[in-house]
Amino acid sequence: MNNPLLEHHTEEELWVAYKKKKDPLIRESFIKQYAPLVKYVAGKVAANMPQSVEFDDLVGFGVFGLIDAIDKFDPEKNVKFKTYAVTRIRGAIFDELRSIDWVPRSVRQKSREIEDAILEVEAKLGRPATDSEIAESMGLTEDEFSKTMLKVSGTSIMSLSDIWYSADESEKITIGDSIESPTSLNPDAIMEREEIKRVIVQSIQDLPDKEKKVLVLYYYEDLTLKEIGKVLEVTESRVSQLHTKAILRLRAKLTNYRKGIV
Repeated sequence: MNNPLLEHHTEEELWVAYKKKKDPLIRESFIKQYAPLVKYVAGKVAANMPQSVEFDDLVGFGVFGLIDAIDKFDPEKNVKFKTYAVTRIRGAIFDELRSIDWVPRSVRQKSREIEDAILEVEAKLGRPATDSEIAESMGLTEDEFSKTMLKVSGTSIMSLSDIWYSADESEKITIGDSIESPTSLNPDAIMEREEIKRVIVQSIQDLPDKEKKVLVLYYYEDLTLKEIGKVLEVTESRVSQLHTKAILRLRAKLTNYRKGIV
């Protein structure tokens, strides 16, 4: 931190000071300090996006996430800012990409159909559905289902930030939000978020092994889909399908929770 007013304080001291006074000078210093983190996250996202998506645009989207992270970070919680910020930055990038709405309507419709099929089959069986079971529910052959998944995973933007549940549909709750459980919420809302967190954690544990590995490697080890493919010894397109299927399973599980099935 180059500003003489800031250089004699530790980062921990600056976080405490910023939380109390929201000093714009401290805020600006944090933005400059963590700007490389935005480029890092944008680069990881860009590696899995079509060439039509510009890296500089992703960086610009990510800056909004960084600012949001700085404003909402609680230094008293046992979470490193970098870890917290990565989730916010990635979420902001995906939010902006979705707002551009470049995904064809037909692909979004297929995505919903797959999610509905997963929801129906897994609610009936009480376990993760196989590809053949999902395909049968949709009236497709396994080969047709595989081609559908390839199309959906190749163009659709999905991330853990998509997953949400709101009791009255007035509030969006992502995995990151549910883990934070802000103290500003009333006791009932906090209990609800804790229950959602439990459902999410259990749902991830119940995922088929390869899908679970993809989520861990992508969101927690921060590998690209190509890097994950090398680890799992499968193609990048296969990793993309596994990632999309895992997200659809989790969204279906939360839908079941909402309906009181879980």
